[in-house]
Amino acid sequence: MESKVFPGTVESIDLIRQHISELAQQAGLSKKASYNLRLAADEIATNIVLYGYEEAGLEGEIEVLHAFTDEGLVVVFEDTAAPFDPLTRELPDEEDLALPLEERNIGGLGIFLTVKGVDDFSYERVADRNRNIFKMNK
Repeated sequence: MESKVFPGTVESIDLIRQHISELAQQAGLSKKASYNLRLAADEIATNIVLYGYEEAGLEGEIEVLHAFTDEGLVVVFEDTAAPFDPLTRELPDEEDLALPLEERNIGGLGIFLTVKGVDDFSYERVADRNRNIFKMNK
């Protein structure tokens, strides 16, 4: 896998989003798939920066690895923040999503969009690194 490293700062989120757009285009993803991948990647990168690093008073990086496959594109975000598996969060259900905004519980929607927007999303903790894995098919 090829990789590119970004500082774990708010300023890097736009750079990561741009990098994901370029990878999606190189992989030949459709406009919808590219948009969904950018949205998912943006959510996870934002969570890493704001909660994994800034809120915890830590500094770190986000390493963005990628591989082009016959099926499409695999993107992996690795960081050294505290362990956090987004898949352990309770996602909103149909009933929650039908409520008016002022009646909904705060949080969880970004991870919901991540999980539902990509063809496959998984999480691993390897040594001292979080690994968020996105797969998008052509």
